[in-house]
Amino acid sequence: MDTTSGTLDEALLRLHTSGPEFKGYLSNHGPMAVEAMVRNGRAHTVHRWLDSYENKLEGVPRAHGRITDANWREALGDSSRVADWTAYFTGQVAERPWRALLAEWWPRLLPGIAGAATHPAIRVGHAVRSLLSEGEDAEGEDTARLAEFAHALGYWAARHLLLPVAVHPAGRATPSEALAALPRIAEQHVTPVTGYAHLPATPGWLSATESLHLPDDPEAIREGLTALVRAATLNYADYGHGNGIMLVHAATAPNAVLRTLPALPRELWARSFAVAWAATSAITAIYAADTPLPAPDAASITPEEVFERAVANGNEHAIKFADTALDVAATSEDGDTRALSAALNALTLIDEDD
Repeated sequence: MDTTSGTLDEALLRLHTSGPEFKGYLSNHGPMAVEAMVRNGRAHTVHRWLDSYENKLEGVPRAHGRITDANWREALGDSSRVADWTAYFTGQVAERPWRALLAEWWPRLLPGIAGAATHPAIRVGHAVRSLLSEGEDAEGEDTARLAEFAHALGYWAARHLLLPVAVHPAGRATPSEALAALPRIAEQHVTPVTGYAHLPATPGWLSATESLHLPDDPEAIREGLTALVRAATLNYADYGHGNGIMLVHAATAPNAVLRTLPALPRELWARSFAVAWAATSAITAIYAADTPLPAPDAASITPEEVFERAVANGNEHAIKFADTALDVAATSEDGDTRALSAALNALTLIDEDD
């Protein structure tokens, strides 16, 4: 094991002594943030960052009862059963290849992407990326990363939450066009759950979400999902001042799905794109500002410097959003300074929201 992998594994084991939430509803971003730091060359900062971040975390919740293959449906979406769900998936991942477990549970969990403001799905995306980065021969060997995969699935199962209306994209719009057409809910100073409840009555929201083109070909689906992550990231540059923290999830949630695609059967890709878009469109309608403002200029800064600034900022949302912005910049033909501008904007806005 190299030093970088060892740092991530050590950090994950530290974090697994804490619960997935604190203060009753705030998500523990530690596993996601440390994976992003290690991925982007900042492994040497991980333990120092954790020394501070762990102060806000709480212990593992108590268990209530055993979840089995026979009774799991009655526990789905029950946040009080998170320890039970973690135990269930810990047992499953010890018995089965993690890809097989993901293929079985992804279609069960995917419709509930809205739960806990999409954090559980994002955590799964980081866990899968860490497992994929080790290559095919890592199956069964990465104890800490497999444990994190189980924790992430357990959190998603416990916080599983459907949007109040199903979204079926069937139009011709590109992600950027569909995103630009989204209306805003009437009252944006709300929790995600309250905001979701406003969506069905928001004029034009459903028609805008269903205007997206959903291709059939798997490679076109991957390209479409990549375009969605890019559009949501650039949208933050202009509209992030609506809510600097919450709007980052409009980009990080679909990016988590995009990161998971290589580990999924291709027949699940179209559904994954559709649900990722539903999450992005919901969060955007709830938290994006009505009118744009200019973002900081990033023409003279490198992606590495942007991420270094995010780590120096210390906020977990800033780190995770910078991680996604760097993905966008890396997949653009000539690099994308607008994505870096969005990440710099997040540093300013999240400081203000904190």
